[in-house]
Amino acid sequence: MHLSSMAWRNLFRWKRRTFITGFSVAFGVFLAVTFTGSGDYSYTDLINTSATMGFGHVAIEPAGYNDTPSLSKWLDNAEDLRMLAQKVDGVDAAYSRISGQAMFARGAKNVGGIFFGIDPNVESQEHNLFLRAIEEGELFQDIHGRGVVVGVKMADKLKLKLGKKMIYTITDKNGEIVSEVGRVSGFFKTGDDAVDSSVALLPIARLRNVLGYGAQGASYVTIFIHDQRRADPMAKTLTSALGPGEQEILTWKETQADLAGLIAIDRAGNYILQVLVGILIAAGIFNTMFMSVLERTREFGVMMAIGMTPGQVIRLIMLESVWIGLFGLIFGIVLTTPWYLYMSTTGIDFTNLVGDDYSAGGVLVDPIFKLRLFKESAIAILLGVFGLTLLAGMYPAWRAGRIPPVESLKVL
Repeated sequence: MHLSSMAWRNLFRWKRRTFITGFSVAFGVFLAVTFTGSGDYSYTDLINTSATMGFGHVAIEPAGYNDTPSLSKWLDNAEDLRMLAQKVDGVDAAYSRISGQAMFARGAKNVGGIFFGIDPNVESQEHNLFLRAIEEGELFQDIHGRGVVVGVKMADKLKLKLGKKMIYTITDKNGEIVSEVGRVSGFFKTGDDAVDSSVALLPIARLRNVLGYGAQGASYVTIFIHDQRRADPMAKTLTSALGPGEQEILTWKETQADLAGLIAIDRAGNYILQVLVGILIAAGIFNTMFMSVLERTREFGVMMAIGMTPGQVIRLIMLESVWIGLFGLIFGIVLTTPWYLYMSTTGIDFTNLVGDDYSAGGVLVDPIFKLRLFKESAIAILLGVFGLTLLAGMYPAWRAGRIPPVESLKVL
């Protein structure tokens, strides 16, 4: 009989043991999908949300701007760079933006905050969190006008109403203090109190005049791509496409270093937890298979006495491990699929526990726990769990092949 067929038949001689071992493998798949899927979803959501709050997935900036942001550093050819970037394969959108610190005031009240100068005729809600969050009024349409959109918390502090005037004070490219009058056209609410109380949107053309930047000036150009994992290759592609210049091209890991560090720490903890769970599951599989080998010592002795070599015995046990691994993976897919489908579409809402303004690294976190599994993550899980199953069967197989036939036949 072929060793593979013999290994398959051996599994059904101990159905309960086979089921328990297969369930251990399946449970490993279930846990790995849950841990990895939660990471893939939450990290991607955090990165994409952060990107829409300012710097995108990749940013074209003046040299040194990321280390010491200042309105005295700007790109004087931002629009040309933006148009070139949009032609690069893989770029979904590119926007020129001006950002910096300002003092916002109305009457005797004033607050410090951050402004973003944007072009309303180019920006889209998909790539701008603040536009999606406008809940009253509307975005200004004239890039040369005086329109202003502010967060609801800032509006409360300054007692602003739609159509009311406000003054913002900033420093121009030469370090001179300048002021401009704006008129409120809308209010946004992101759900993050820190953001809603300190951010304002301004028309980019008027800011260029106030700051003395010229017709194409901007603090940076933000680049959005479909898959945030492609940020590093895209930065290299843009570097080649744009050629030499005074600009530097950075990924979100550099422009949003706090978030990148937070994700790196959380990802490392996730990996360590998965390794520990994998070791526990592998230990359970090892224990089951080792006990099976010990109970079948006499059987192996008979096999070797009638001509089977130690190498064939080892291969037999390893083939049993292969069949158990395949059975466990299929069982795991069947067990995990309904759970994954539910969690990837509906999820579990933790709003009541964390609130609706929960943030990490200054980025609003989705309180709904969901799963998302990238293709390479799914392949890694299947290969990893299958590999653990084979690894757990190596020593029992080696032990079975090392037992002398004469000694094994003495076992009653």
